[in-house]
Amino acid sequence: MKKPLISVCVVTYQHKKYIGECLDSILRQKGEFSLEILVHDDASTDGSQEMIRAYQEKYPDIVFPMLQKENQYSQGKHNITGIFNFPRAKGDFISVIDGDDFFSSEEKLEKQRKALEEHPDAILSFHPVKVIMEDGREGPKKLLMPYEKDCIISEKELITHRGGIAFSSLFFRRSLLYDDTDSLKLPEFYYAFPVGDRPLELMTALKGKAVYLSEALSAYRFHLSGSWTVTQGGEKAKAKQEQYFQEMKQGYALFLKESQGKYKHEVEESIHRLSFSIAMNLRDFSEIYSRENRSLYKELSVKEKLLLRLESHLPGLYRFLQRHFGMERNKI
Repeated sequence: MKKPLISVCVVTYQHKKYIGECLDSILRQKGEFSLEILVHDDASTDGSQEMIRAYQEKYPDIVFPMLQKENQYSQGKHNITGIFNFPRAKGDFISVIDGDDFFSSEEKLEKQRKALEEHPDAILSFHPVKVIMEDGREGPKKLLMPYEKDCIISEKELITHRGGIAFSSLFFRRSLLYDDTDSLKLPEFYYAFPVGDRPLELMTALKGKAVYLSEALSAYRFHLSGSWTVTQGGEKAKAKQEQYFQEMKQGYALFLKESQGKYKHEVEESIHRLSFSIAMNLRDFSEIYSRENRSLYKELSVKEKLLLRLESHLPGLYRFLQRHFGMERNKI
C-alpha cells in the first residue's frame, strides 16, 4: 500500500447509530492527498463492530479497524487514541475524531493541510465546530468557537486560551508525535490527562504554534442523556468533577516538569480557568460570583450572565423558559 499523506484516527464505543455518518464524512473528503482511516472500537456490543467490518470490506485499502473483545477504557486505558491508533498512523498529517461526531465539510482535511503547509512554523491546526443536540437542532454557535477570525495561536496562548477546542477539529503534523528517527514519543503528561485533546495542545506548545481557521468544519454531538450533569446529580457529580480536576492538575504538573517550568504562569491561569469551569458545571454560585473569579465571570456573554442570574435567583422561571422557549445555559 502507498504511504498515505493523512491518517484519520477514529475512536468509537457503542456508536452504531452514528459511526456510519462519521466514516462516510471522512471518505467524502476532497483534496490532493491519500488517506487511511484507523478505527479503534472498544468492545462495542451494539452492532458497531459489524458496521465497521462492512466498511473495511468495502474499502480494504483505506479503513483499518482494531476491534477489541474486552473494553480497554474500563481497564484504565483512557487515552485510547494515543495507545492504539497513533502507533499505527503512517501519514505525514494526523486528524482525530470520536465515532459519534463527523466532518461537516468535505474540504476539512484539505483546508487544514494547506493551512499547515502555508505556515511552516505551525504544528497544529484547529477550528470551531457545530454543536448538534440530541433532538437534531444546532446548539449554541459560539460554544466551541474560541476565536472569531483566522489567526495564529502562540505557544503561550495554546495553554491559556478561553474557549473550548473540540477533539474533532485537531489536525497536526506527524512531528508532534514522532521524533527524528520516526519513533513514537508521547510524553508522560499525555497519559496522565483524562482527556485526549488537552495534552495535544500542550505538546504543540512545546514545539511550535497553531493555525486557527474560523470556519466550522466538523460537528460535535452532545448527548444530554449520557452527560454527568444529568445522570449524576448532587454529591456524585461533585465527586466526579473533583476527581477530574485532580487528574487534570496532575497532568499539568507533569507538563511543567517536561517544560522545565517554562510555562508556570500559564499553567496556573489554566488551572484557575478549569476551577471556574467546574464551578459553572456544578452551578456553585458562591464560587462563580466570588472575588477570585470576577475576571473570569466578566468574560461570559450577556446572555450567559442573564441565565445564571435567572437560575440562581429565580430557578422556577428559569426552568419554565427552558421548557417552553428552549433557553438553556452552555453546559458541555
